[in-house]
Amino acid sequence: MKAERVATAQDIPFKFLENILLDLKHSGLVESQRGGDGGYWLARSAQDITLADVIRAVEGPLAYVRGQRPESLEYVGVAEPLRDVWVALRANVRAVLEAVTLDQIAHRELPEMVKDLIASSEAWHSH
Repeated sequence: MKAERVATAQDIPFKFLENILLDLKHSGLVESQRGGDGGYWLARSAQDITLADVIRAVEGPLAYVRGQRPESLEYVGVAEPLRDVWVALRANVRAVLEAVTLDQIAHRELPEMVKDLIASSEAWHSH
């Protein structure tokens, strides 16, 4: 698929998309070919690429706090439990992002675990 077509379809500035595609290429998630018949395509099946893979390729590690792994943070006094909160948050972010594949997004079929989280969040917000 041509990058220009994706940029137009998703209303994303071309240069911005080009940088993302470069990150995805360097991480081995997409391949590309130059020329008239060129473009980008997934390096492996959409069923085998998770949102976590994509975010790590573009942004780096998931859920860092102040540029550090949550396990390496230290808080003192009453704030000490915050480290465990950050660890739990990262575990949950990973659980969701690693459960959702590009194929599921393309087919609008989120995993049950994600649907359950959405339902519980909506219930919480309605109170």
